Amino acid sequence: MSRTLEPSGGTRTAARAGGDTDQFPVIFERSRPGRRAWSLPDAAVDAPALDDLIPAQHRRTTAPALPEVSELDLVRHYTRLSQRNWAIDVGPYPLGSCSMKYNPKIAEQAANLPGFASLHPFAGDELVQGALELLGILERSLCEATGMARLTFQPAAGAQGELTGLLMMRAFHESRGDKRTKVIIPDSAHGTNPASVSLAGYRAEEVRSDERGLVDVDALKQALDQETAGLMLTNPNTLGLFERDIKEIAAAVHEVGGLLYYDGANFNSIVGVVRPGDMGFDIVHMNLHKTFATPHGGGGPGSGPLAVSERLERFLPAPVLAPPAYEGDRWRWDHDRPDSIGRIHSFHGNFGINVRAYAYLRSLGPEGLRLVAERAVLNANYLKALIEEAFPTAYPGDCMHEFVSTAKSLRKKGVKAMDVAKRLIDLGYHPPTVYFPLVVDEALMVEPTETESKETIDGLAAALNQIAAEADTDPELVKAAPTSTPVRRPDEAKAARELRLRWSPE
Repeated sequence: MSRTLEPSGGTRTAARAGGDTDQFPVIFERSRPGRRAWSLPDAAVDAPALDDLIPAQHRRTTAPALPEVSELDLVRHYTRLSQRNWAIDVGPYPLGSCSMKYNPKIAEQAANLPGFASLHPFAGDELVQGALELLGILERSLCEATGMARLTFQPAAGAQGELTGLLMMRAFHESRGDKRTKVIIPDSAHGTNPASVSLAGYRAEEVRSDERGLVDVDALKQALDQETAGLMLTNPNTLGLFERDIKEIAAAVHEVGGLLYYDGANFNSIVGVVRPGDMGFDIVHMNLHKTFATPHGGGGPGSGPLAVSERLERFLPAPVLAPPAYEGDRWRWDHDRPDSIGRIHSFHGNFGINVRAYAYLRSLGPEGLRLVAERAVLNANYLKALIEEAFPTAYPGDCMHEFVSTAKSLRKKGVKAMDVAKRLIDLGYHPPTVYFPLVVDEALMVEPTETESKETIDGLAAALNQIAAEADTDPELVKAAPTSTPVRRPDEAKAARELRLRWSPE
């Protein structure tokens, strides 16, 4: 691992080919009056009156400010932009807790079959029997994988799945005349957990980690009382460690009448190996856009189906899918759910994402799913061992699919975790997650995923070890990175406070 890597440039070099510059104009600056990138054929019939199509009160009085460009300029502009983007089809994406893995293209092809892609959400049940059967098989498969009884596909992503589960938790307690006020979360939890708790009307109470990086069971037992609605837990946790005391934790939560909620963000590390239901969890959300073959990131699309144990089934969002009850019957949506928490998403979730998950599951089968988990764990432990000397892990022992290292030893040269991340860009790799979880100083959260090869992981390790050496011999080089990108280090605090999403000439 002693070889030195040169800044690769990668697609950035290609992006500047053909006369491109570091700061090429935005599409509005390319606009010239009268240019068009489209033409419409003459209609074969007389056009209806505009008033019949759009009432006057709903029409603009001035033309929209749209760019006027030629087709060639339009294609070149967006092609250049696309070449500046990093993507899983370009190189590795080792973001911790995000499972940014390569997904087989056959799942995309399945979702784009006309019979699925062209479905209308208002189509009657009798017209979409194939789609409903697909959802029925997928529900049974996901329930089998999680050890749950039923699920809803309505949540659009993991965070909405969390909220749905917490609302069902509330409905469960209220149905028993039991008013609960708080939900416990670990100090290493994903940031959406406390947010979802608050949205559901509960108070979030944090429980600390112990010296192993796991939930401090004694501290948890002290926090548990008759006000506890439940515990939200990711297993393996956000530090990439399996909660070895999970059976004791589940028993303690259930003893005070609480429910155990499984955050499925890290499910890919145990899928096909062990089931949350067998650990004692009552509610499980999954991220189909992480674990089951949908490209993750870029703001969507997502799918966060929520599965529950039998005693919570009656609270599922309505409608739920009902299979044929007798020979000759058909699949249908069951709206007669008096105890349901109601809809939390229009229609039945993101159907195209569900098709991708179905194709992924059917192509792998149970044995293939187990390999997904095993190889994710193997890759993470291999990478961890390669960089352990330069970037030691925050807690001892083997990890699961991801691990959290610390760059605090580099601070003596003025180099921080953010500098390491920026320098990785120059060396041709997307950085891992930095500064999360908050319980680790100068955190680097790395998830290589099961789809990366040994050669790719060796290269990433070489780059990280090189940066550690550069921090010792030439720290200014690291702190000045990246030098290979059109935009180097934006003021992220200013961008967060003064966000501008629209271009204007002034």
